Amino acid sequence: MKFFIDTADIDQIRQAHAWGILDGVTTNPSLVAKTGRTWQEVKREILDLVKGPVSLEVTAIDYEGMMTQARALATEGEQVVVKIPLTRAGIAACRQCTLEGIKTNVTLCFSATQALLAAKAGATYISPFIGRVDDISNEGMSIVEDIVRIYENYGFETQVLAASVRHPQHVLEAARLGAHVATMPFGVIDKLFNHPLTDIGLAKFMADWEKVPSK
Repeated sequence: MKFFIDTADIDQIRQAHAWGILDGVTTNPSLVAKTGRTWQEVKREILDLVKGPVSLEVTAIDYEGMMTQARALATEGEQVVVKIPLTRAGIAACRQCTLEGIKTNVTLCFSATQALLAAKAGATYISPFIGRVDDISNEGMSIVEDIVRIYENYGFETQVLAASVRHPQHVLEAARLGAHVATMPFGVIDKLFNHPLTDIGLAKFMADWEKVPSK
């Protein structure tokens, strides 16, 4: 499974990158707004640092506007993946991007049938929002399971990118179900390291080391 970080905070991206486990980045307008910085500044720093896939979202909601922005974003780096909403205009734009060789991440997916549309349009990634589905008392992971099975049934090449990941259990379940990617906030990546027995074991090793004669 590939790990993407879902943030526009360059310091968080640098830390995850330094750990050597970061495969890519996903962003959206809400995450950029939290930084208090300009879109151009944020975008440039991320692309300079991360050479894996970087999802940059269009802000237009009409087909022509999406295509204008998608073509412009695609020129900014080979690692750019254009993030497009799962709407009628978005699916049409996804199909055209596919024809033009522009990589896409279709976002705001909340059902397996929506994911089927994205795959038929040739999306590079589909982003089912696990946590947001859980929020309305449905099971986000069941959607991931359905998408993975449907894609395998028909040989679609679209990769399943588990999004709206809230905690390490989401990562574990997505990996078990065969999602290709999980994108998660920095805090979730950080928690993946944690286990009380690791802390206890390390403390014991260090305590025992202090007892070893130095000469």
